[in-house]
Amino acid sequence: MNRTWMAVFAVVVAAGLAAERLPAQAGEVIEDRISTQYQPLRLVRVAGDLERPWAVAFLPGERLLVSERPGRLLVIGPDGTRSQITGLPPVHARNQGGLLDVVPHPDYPDNGWIYITYSKGDADATVPALIRGRLEGNRLVDVEELFESNTPTQPGRHYGSRILFLDDGTLLMTIGDRGAQPERAQDTRDHSGSIVRLNDDGTLPADNPFVGNPAYAPEIFVYGVRNTQGIVKHPLTGDIWATDHGPRGGDELNRIVAGANYGWPVFSLGREYGTQEQFGRREPPPGVTTPVFEFLPTLAPSGLAAVDGGGFHETWQGNLLAGGLRAQRILRLVIEDREVVHVEELLHETIGRIRDVRQGPDGLIYVVTDETDGGVYRLEPVD
Repeated sequence: MNRTWMAVFAVVVAAGLAAERLPAQAGEVIEDRISTQYQPLRLVRVAGDLERPWAVAFLPGERLLVSERPGRLLVIGPDGTRSQITGLPPVHARNQGGLLDVVPHPDYPDNGWIYITYSKGDADATVPALIRGRLEGNRLVDVEELFESNTPTQPGRHYGSRILFLDDGTLLMTIGDRGAQPERAQDTRDHSGSIVRLNDDGTLPADNPFVGNPAYAPEIFVYGVRNTQGIVKHPLTGDIWATDHGPRGGDELNRIVAGANYGWPVFSLGREYGTQEQFGRREPPPGVTTPVFEFLPTLAPSGLAAVDGGGFHETWQGNLLAGGLRAQRILRLVIEDREVVHVEELLHETIGRIRDVRQGPDGLIYVVTDETDGGVYRLEPVD
């Protein structure tokens, strides 16, 4: 796929179903050459004027699919047009809740399914929910609700909501602890503070780790997480890596293993927001899986990609790229023998709060910023 197909992108506010010409500044080269270890980069703004964009996905025909947290789903075309998709269910957007992740099915060219997570409910209570539907023109049709978390909670905090398809055709969906009662992440009947595993039609995989155990919700794949907003399958090893928000400090990189308990909030590397006292125990109790890496200083991680091809230097292959909200940066993590052996900081305070990081089908790295005037950016390797 031609690496320059996105260079003509731009964005204006779309009205209804109309597709409009985007402003010329989209495709603007922000930095022509950024020096990094081994791999110089070019930073290009692909789309701007987005309101709290949350995720970017890729459709055939060189189109981008972008979710905006207030409840809009946009398709951005290679000809410099943007269309708003209708047919979504009602989204209760408040604080951290709203329209969240969007991921096409791995067999999208054959089945047309698009998977979307969002906060479902009202001003009294919401749950993270998962739907799928198909695009028919600028409308989402054949919409099916596949899953919703089993404990409605006051809206606004810790939805998790990243989606990752696995090679066996199942998918993982991350669910935050919902903020108000973090101890729910250790309640094995509560989906809050867990990662669930589902078949692609929303049914229960028979080989989930807790199937048949009445003490656990059978959808749970792992539990004891706080608010996991980055998850990726490593292209070389097949390991599943995830980034999880700590409280004040304590942001984690975890290797996800079926049936594991990651300890939150009994075990934590972070501190209380108000008192600065240790949150839970710093020494893990028996049976708790500890993080592979602690992000210091605070990253507030969201979005996670793994470099696989794309013309990047060989030393970058298999590296993880972890986005940071509060830190306004990306960290390049070198993994060897399932340990982080080297870290490099990229884009520090260059484009704002990083919400999503993904590698596109063209091999380039796409970055979404969580701002009221957010955007989609592209990182290109240069000689």
